[in-house]
Amino acid sequence: MALNIKPLGSRVIIESAEAETKTASGIFIPDTAKEKPQRGTIVAVGPGTKEEEVTVKVGEKVLYGKYSGTEVSIEGKEYLIMKEADIYAVV
Repeated sequence: MALNIKPLGSRVIIESAEAETKTASGIFIPDTAKEKPQRGTIVAVGPGTKEEEVTVKVGEKVLYGKYSGTEVSIEGKEYLIMKEADIYAVV
């Protein structure tokens, strides 16, 4: 999926995964109790800087901090813009 926006520096744009709607034991979680997902897919990557090279790529699935990034709405979809340093792992 191509976005009409390119992050600057070492920032990335992430599409968050959907919040879980059911627990492992089969209990449905109401919308008011759903937790913000901490994983998603990278949809755009900035060029990096001289001091910070970007090591992640578009399409990689990543884990990030619970309160990381800034939520933005682009073309009607919700995304997170964050620095690559806020990403904990690639899965």
